[in-house]
Amino acid sequence: MTIRRMDNVLIVVDDLDAAIAFFVELGMELEGRSPVEGRWVDRVIGLDDVRQEVAMLRTPDGHGRIELAMFHTPKAVSAGPRNAPTNTLGIRRIMFAVEDIEGVVARLRTHGAELVGELADEDNYRLCYVRGPEGIVVGLAEPRG
Repeated sequence: MTIRRMDNVLIVVDDLDAAIAFFVELGMELEGRSPVEGRWVDRVIGLDDVRQEVAMLRTPDGHGRIELAMFHTPKAVSAGPRNAPTNTLGIRRIMFAVEDIEGVVARLRTHGAELVGELADEDNYRLCYVRGPEGIVVGLAEPRG
């Protein structure tokens, strides 16, 4: 059997409202938000007495999704510094194709986002990394032409 699709990427956050607002400003659509708990969750993720709130967001084309989770119990733990450099081991960023990259960056700044480096021009794209709430790094790529 082969993979059918990538369903979603999970990001654990401390401030669910801020993370939702950031991704909605980016252009994602909130599919839903709900508490998640029970023995089945404990068994699936290998933790005891899990209580969390989860929000699912999707890209406008409906193909990409991000799941945001805020743990009430057990409390979330940090794997490293929030503003870890881009070469830190693990998942470092999520990349989105956008229109009007400068406008997107300006809108995200109203949610506390900052450029990681600078907006750069490459042959086929304008590119940048933005650090948002919880230290989440989002790559933005505006195709040329």
